[in-house]
Amino acid sequence: MKKDMTIVLAPDSFKESMTAKEVCEAMERGIKKVDANIKCIKVPMADGGEGTMQSLVDATDGKVYKVKVQGPLGREVEAEYGILGNGEIAAIEMASASGIQLVSAKERNPMKASTFGTGQLIKACLDHPIKKLLIGIGGSATNDGGAGMIQALGGKLLDKDGIELPLGGGELGRLAKIDLSNLDTRLRDIEIEVACDVNNPLVGPKGASYVFGPQKGATEEMVKILDENLEHYGKKIKEFLGKDIMNVPGAGAAGGLGAGLMAFLNGTLVNGIQMVVKYTKLEEKIKNADIVWTGEGSIDHQTIYGKTPLGVAQVAKKYNIPVIALAGKVGHGVEVLYENGIDAIFSIMQGVSSLEEALVDGKKNTEKVSENIIRMINMIQKKIK
Repeated sequence: MKKDMTIVLAPDSFKESMTAKEVCEAMERGIKKVDANIKCIKVPMADGGEGTMQSLVDATDGKVYKVKVQGPLGREVEAEYGILGNGEIAAIEMASASGIQLVSAKERNPMKASTFGTGQLIKACLDHPIKKLLIGIGGSATNDGGAGMIQALGGKLLDKDGIELPLGGGELGRLAKIDLSNLDTRLRDIEIEVACDVNNPLVGPKGASYVFGPQKGATEEMVKILDENLEHYGKKIKEFLGKDIMNVPGAGAAGGLGAGLMAFLNGTLVNGIQMVVKYTKLEEKIKNADIVWTGEGSIDHQTIYGKTPLGVAQVAKKYNIPVIALAGKVGHGVEVLYENGIDAIFSIMQGVSSLEEALVDGKKNTEKVSENIIRMINMIQKKIK
């Protein structure tokens, strides 16, 4: 093995099996079994979806906090937010407060579901001396355009009689006035970046309601009402705030939360993996490495569309550094990844097993495959010499 070899370990989580940090640790254990002198730089990654907050916190030695907020249908839930290592950047996932996983299939109703809890989560972050807020907006149960969020932060959405609208996307058709005079003043000094990897506009056939509404429990009739309500909402935002966000790509993300964050909080929509690469300082850590390891639970033809292994590989490719990817499942169509920065892909599976067994054995299997990869590299280097 090359003297003083440095390997950057930058995997995503293996969903339902290991966090990204746990994958890093399992990789390192396997590597160190063969050669304790190899330097491993662990950079837990994510692509802006589930696990992003945890990865950003883990990669920067930050801290996770828990807070009680209002769930999508009004019941209290325990949500999490993170403060990154420098103490100046907070990270949240809207799904932690307003996610579809918090609502049983039979209860799902985007007419009533609200992002109020997401607003409460943002407010909790403001209790820290932060300068920037990073928000992942995948996995929502809502279709309220971020209305609940802004109400939780002090904004008022009023009907024609000056009465505050009830929560939920089904009420937005009655919106007559937007009043932000009591909005939390701390928001003025906060820069907000939103991890968003969909290009859907707020309304229309490709908008929030028609594309994502049905999976949140919307019937055909509900979808039509919700779309009309969001269109009315978008027009009122333009009327009162002077911002035309109706057809901005990404406005329809998370039931229109993308639009709400842009309109009310001046949020900027960014690519998820690029956000994580930036705030984990991955490029800085990769550029002097000898090899980079990445991975996620399943690698297949969809990985090319902005998933973590591709994002990591593209950074490594800038410095001509080889990339190895590990996965629980290696699916069809991975060949395209070999043309885009990933040099080799290995499954961590040791044999035939059930899904339940595979999830439980993830750490052990990752450690074993990592050990075998280093033994192979070591053997090849000795042969070359």
